[in-house]
Amino acid sequence: MINYIKGRLTYKGADFIVVENNGIGFKIFVSQNILAGLSYGEVQIYTYMNVSENGISLYGFSSNEELNLFFKLITVSGVGPKSAIGLLSSLTPSDIIFAIIAEDVKTLSAGQGIGKKTAQRIILELRDKISGDGGFDDSVTAADAGQMTTSNGETSDAIEALAALGFTRSEAAKAVSAVYVSGMTTEEILKASLKALSK
Repeated sequence: MINYIKGRLTYKGADFIVVENNGIGFKIFVSQNILAGLSYGEVQIYTYMNVSENGISLYGFSSNEELNLFFKLITVSGVGPKSAIGLLSSLTPSDIIFAIIAEDVKTLSAGQGIGKKTAQRIILELRDKISGDGGFDDSVTAADAGQMTTSNGETSDAIEALAALGFTRSEAAKAVSAVYVSGMTTEEILKASLKALSK
């Protein structure tokens, strides 16, 4: 298995890049988020090699953490590499983690090739696996998200109240996570969260 490829970015396509290393150009399928953030020149891309009856494909990621999340996604029935890349094109890894832990089907369904039933399967199969994880470089880790959504009644009540006001559960969980301090009442959490969401 190729863990990563380090070389010169020579081409950017609609959904892939070409990285040249030792005279060989590797075609690597990437998310739109990665594609938009890459500049020509020296790059290091973490990779997953997919072998199927249609051939061998490389999928690329900006970090090991993003690669690990991709691995988790493709273990879900009905989610292949293309669907997982589509989801990573629509949402950041942090957004995906929050959506899974907050059971936010609507947000996950925004991913390319991810319908409501598939989003529900992702939540069902990955919530327990992700909620205890750490090590993601995003500003909010899976552990933070899990704590906010399960730690106490006040945070849960605030998330439910924000969801009732029209925010997605993952937006609500992020806002609560950003403002929560131990000992806050539901009302205090709600006021602080609404202030954060209005910025």
